[in-house]
Amino acid sequence: MEANKSCCSAGRETAAQVHAEPAYREKENGGIVRQPLDKSKMIYISGGAYLMGTDDQEGFPADGEGPVREVTIKPFYIDPCTVTNREFKQFVDETGYRTEAESFGWSFVFHLFVSEATAQKVKSAVQQTPWWWVVEGAYWAHPEGPDSHVEDRWDHPVVHVSYRDALAYCEWSGKRLPTEAEWEFAARGGLVQKRYPWGDELKPGGKHMCNIWQGKFPIKNNASDGYAGTAPVNAFEPNGYGLYNVAGNVWEWCSDWFSPDYHIKGKRVNPQGPPSGQARVMRGGSYLCHKSYCNRYRVAARSKNTPDSSTGNIGFRCAADAE
Repeated sequence: MEANKSCCSAGRETAAQVHAEPAYREKENGGIVRQPLDKSKMIYISGGAYLMGTDDQEGFPADGEGPVREVTIKPFYIDPCTVTNREFKQFVDETGYRTEAESFGWSFVFHLFVSEATAQKVKSAVQQTPWWWVVEGAYWAHPEGPDSHVEDRWDHPVVHVSYRDALAYCEWSGKRLPTEAEWEFAARGGLVQKRYPWGDELKPGGKHMCNIWQGKFPIKNNASDGYAGTAPVNAFEPNGYGLYNVAGNVWEWCSDWFSPDYHIKGKRVNPQGPPSGQARVMRGGSYLCHKSYCNRYRVAARSKNTPDSSTGNIGFRCAADAE
C-alpha cells in the first residue's frame, strides 16, 4: 500500500488497473443500462476565446499554471455541481459498478476524520504527507472507513472516486469529463484573469465564498466557513455562469493527461492535453487547501493524480458536447 506525494491529495504509485473493464450489471441482451443524456439541468457555455492560466505571484510555476495564453473553446455543456453521493448511488444501484477503492480494498482518508476504533486498525500513512492514512474499507459509501456512512451527506460530492470511476459514471450518464481548458473557462464565470471565480479577494467583505481550510494545517481546522469536510454541492454562491464550488470543496477530475509544459507548445484551439502521461489533471482545490501549504483553490491552479487514485477529497463534475 504505497503512495506518492501529490499536493493535498494522495495517490497510488502503481497505475495498475484492478479490473480491466468497469464491472457493470448487464441487461439480458448484453448491453449496459445507460441513462438518456439530459441537458436540461446542465449549463450551456457558449465558448469563445479567453485568457487561460496565470502569472500570479501566488501561483506555482512548476505546476505549469503559466504563462497566460489565449485559448479558444467551442460551445459545450457542463453541470452546475459536482456529482453527489445520491447520484452516484443511483449509478451503482442500476449498474452494479464497483469502484477501484473497493477493488483495492482501501483508500486515503484525512487523519482527523478517522474514528478512534478505525484508527487502531490503520497500518500505514503517506510518508511525505502523513495526514493521509491508508484506511481499509474506505470507499464512496463509507468515506472515513467501515464505521462511517453517507446517509447524512446525500447532497455532498461523492469522493473516493478514481479517474476511471468518473469515466464509468460519465459513460452511464451519457456525459463526459470536461477538458482542463473547458473547466477553467467555465470556472472563471466570465471574469478575466481574476484570482478566484468571484474576483481577486478571497473573502470580500469578510464573507466566505468557498470551502477551504481555516486554521493551522494539518492539525486544526476552525471550520469558520461552516464545514470541516465536504459541503453540499450547492453550498456558497455560484459563479457568473452558475457553477457551484469550483473553488474548494473537492478536487475535480479533468480529461487531460497532466503536463507542466504542454500549454507552451500545445494546441490553443479546443486543447485536449498531451496524448499520453502518467497522471490526470485535477482542478479546483478542496476543503483541505490552505495558503500555508496548498494555495490551489485559485481558478488557474492545477494538480494531478494517477488514474487509479482515490481520496476523501477528490470528486468530479460532468460535461457534454453542444450538438
